[in-house]
Amino acid sequence: VTSGGLDPSWDRRLYRPEDLWAYRPLQEPRVPVEFLPDDPLAGPVDAFIGRRLHDRGLTAAPRADRRTLIRRATFDLWGLPPSPEDVEAFVRDPRDDATAFAAVVDRLLAGPHYGEQWGRHWLDVVRYADTAGLANDYERPNAWRYRDYVIRAFNRDKPYDRFIREQIAGDELYPGDVEALIATGFLRMGPWEQTSMSVFRVTRQQFLHDVTNIVGEVFLSHALQCARCHDHKFDPIPTRDHYRIQAVFATTQFAERPAPFLPEENTTGFEQGRRYLRHRIRRYQQILRAIDRKREEAARRWYAERGLEYAPRDELLKRGVPEDRIAPRHVGLTAQDLGLERIARKYLVRHRWELDRYEPLAYAVYSGATPKLTSVSGRLTVPSDPLRGEIEQTSILSLGNPFSPIEPVTPGVLSCLPGSNDRIQPNDWNTIPEAPRGRRAAFARWLADQRNVLVVRSIVNRVWLWHFGRGIVDSPNNFGTNGKKPTHPELLDWLAVDFVRHGWSIKHLHRRIMLSAAYCRASTHPDMQQVLRRDPEGSLYAFFRPRRLTAEELRDAMLCVSGELNREMGGVPVRPDINREVARQPRQIMGTYAPAYQPSPSPAQRHRRSVYAAVIRGLRDPFMEVFNQPNPDLSCERRETSTVTTQVFALFNSEQSYDRAIAFAERVLAESRSDSDAIDRVWRAALQREPSAEERRDALRHWAEAQRRHERMRFVPQPIPTRIVRQAIDENTGETFEFVEELEQMADYVPDRKPWQVDPRTRALADVCLVLMNANEFVYVE
Repeated sequence: VTSGGLDPSWDRRLYRPEDLWAYRPLQEPRVPVEFLPDDPLAGPVDAFIGRRLHDRGLTAAPRADRRTLIRRATFDLWGLPPSPEDVEAFVRDPRDDATAFAAVVDRLLAGPHYGEQWGRHWLDVVRYADTAGLANDYERPNAWRYRDYVIRAFNRDKPYDRFIREQIAGDELYPGDVEALIATGFLRMGPWEQTSMSVFRVTRQQFLHDVTNIVGEVFLSHALQCARCHDHKFDPIPTRDHYRIQAVFATTQFAERPAPFLPEENTTGFEQGRRYLRHRIRRYQQILRAIDRKREEAARRWYAERGLEYAPRDELLKRGVPEDRIAPRHVGLTAQDLGLERIARKYLVRHRWELDRYEPLAYAVYSGATPKLTSVSGRLTVPSDPLRGEIEQTSILSLGNPFSPIEPVTPGVLSCLPGSNDRIQPNDWNTIPEAPRGRRAAFARWLADQRNVLVVRSIVNRVWLWHFGRGIVDSPNNFGTNGKKPTHPELLDWLAVDFVRHGWSIKHLHRRIMLSAAYCRASTHPDMQQVLRRDPEGSLYAFFRPRRLTAEELRDAMLCVSGELNREMGGVPVRPDINREVARQPRQIMGTYAPAYQPSPSPAQRHRRSVYAAVIRGLRDPFMEVFNQPNPDLSCERRETSTVTTQVFALFNSEQSYDRAIAFAERVLAESRSDSDAIDRVWRAALQREPSAEERRDALRHWAEAQRRHERMRFVPQPIPTRIVRQAIDENTGETFEFVEELEQMADYVPDRKPWQVDPRTRALADVCLVLMNANEFVYVE
């Protein structure tokens, strides 16, 4: 029973029972123990999987060896390769496999890098970015605190139901809790802009549609945008439900709210960051003062030539002096002056706003009347009386048009879930108040209730997908008719019930999945051809499907093996080196140039983990993008894995890759006792194993040949630019003008080690290191 559709045929609509699987109440299924494999690691997960394998006439692959297992688990939970010492400790652990591997998993779950890896998964889904996107790609100075909140939440194993409530309504449910206030940044993660050229009613409606849909995708695994203009064509979600949920957020307003820094938040580097911004602000203030002086001097001459008394233009206008007796507004200024003035004023606005990244503010929301915003290019604050003004009334909109309301609605929830329809079966967990405050709190309680079967199934499925590369439901953002059906529905429900029973603990769910025989299987099968014929999509888990490292894992792994990785956690976004042409290419923001991308000055800053790199919607790192780093404008339910030629060039020929190879070679040479020992160390660091005798011989020969080649080569140092000359067109006159953009941070820039700074022997070993970092064994997790 639903709340009723707009289409008269809605109540006569019929659904196939298999399409309604996601809405059924959770019930704990019987574990089919008769299908448990003969493996000490086997548990309930394997019983459900074993039944499907048996039904298809397949057997499971044997268990992976210990080196494979620790590499798989470390990348899965930390996003980094295991150290050679950790590998050897696990390989030599005298305890049985089950006990020894459980100890590895517990150690990894307790480590700080766990939150960085699993926080990255969540940030993919919620579309985290440090800028607003679209044509007005301004920085979101305090968004980084939400990123760090997510990382801390995973590290602390914050119960998932609490995690939901904080992100939806932390300000309402937990007043005074700084963490909960920061969490509400989730509601503002999507791309959004409000400029003087925007119609506020339109941009406001865009936010409401967006937040309604993203809440559906992230927590309910349903794309609610389909019901924005009409009753959902395939799922039991009428248009009325879309707008009932939208009404929950109709009193949600944006604000950067005071939130003291927590002791665990990283505030290092704040003074250096402020110094760079203040330097830029002073420079543009000087430019504006110089232009003002030039204008004033020209105006004085203009009045003197006409025998008139000089006074500032605004003062003369106030006196009512006729226009023909007032100097032209831009008297004495050239197109160059006018263009530079416009750029300086816009840069000042940007840089003053960017100073907020170092202030104790939360990128958050509040509940109240809707303010009338004309342009947003700075900090938003909570008004003294948030309820003063117009309380937004939500109506069903014709085709989603904010200027075509059809019928008012009150706040509500999805009516297709059992017991959710407040018109049919009101109860204590689904009634949403109509008052301006408390709507999100009530909605959050509904989401995070164990009776909300969509939410529980959704997160369990996501965690499974992030371990195996495919979900039990292989459309994590869509449990509807157009999504995939669960391959193991009883396993999904069993895990969901178990998850709730154990306090909504994500870490318990990891243990349940990772300490199964299915997770610990080898990535090859004795009868692979038969398996691929009967299970071409790999949905039966007869073997563990290898996966390529994500863009972030690949970059972090290269930094890790080279010894350059800075494991400092949290803080304002850092800016790694990216392709220089891309960094300096002209990029428009609201009719003027965005400042050029400047990498962080020190290698230690640039070599932080990728999760801490600035996410700029309008400027993507080509290296990360070619390895399928997702578009932050869209919720990424799973990472794509493309195979294209440009990946070869990025990994083998890019400056970033060779910088890592040089550092890797220098690290190894400093630690090794002989050439043979150096090769062994390269293999252990990169591949977590010893080289074979043939590999060692070939590597030593390649090293010697490369050294002879490098002895004949000469490398010329490349200068570091500290300014860029830009060309632009003035929008008033249409004339071209030039201006110089100072790159203040580049004056302090310390480059990574370059070929001209090391000897031929080191460069030759770097060639060997580069080959290994391009090997499938490095790039893939088996």
